[in-house]
Amino acid sequence: MEDHTQQEQVSLEVHKRIQDSFDRQGLMSHLGARIAHIGPGRVHIVLPSRPEVTQQHGYFHAGATSAIADSAGGYAAHTLFPEGTEVLTVEYKINLLAPAVGDRIEAVGTVLKPGRTLTVCQLEVFGVQNGQRKLVANGQQTLIRVTVER
Repeated sequence: MEDHTQQEQVSLEVHKRIQDSFDRQGLMSHLGARIAHIGPGRVHIVLPSRPEVTQQHGYFHAGATSAIADSAGGYAAHTLFPEGTEVLTVEYKINLLAPAVGDRIEAVGTVLKPGRTLTVCQLEVFGVQNGQRKLVANGQQTLIRVTVER
């Protein structure tokens, strides 16, 4: 597994903003997902294996795999946006490359092209078993930045 301590970190303010937003997501809480790393334009989300997130063959369900990939990309984009803005997914495509097995899966969202309005992210999901990572899904996502009034 990658050593997250060697990766660039965001400011404490951005970290708090991303984590607070993530904590408000009912689906991520329901799935049992957590953020493992927040860097500028890059976010990792981990989902531990448990029966509630698997399909009939015991693999991680494609819906759970896709959901954490979508959130990882969205938060990766959000790290580059100013206070008072949010992101919404416009579209995403994911390719399931192999059955998602392991003691957990980890989604990595990475900004490919930031923009004032639209941002494009790469999505990768790895199955992790005994510290070994295997790419099980990859995709691409487009997000829109929206201004929020509080």
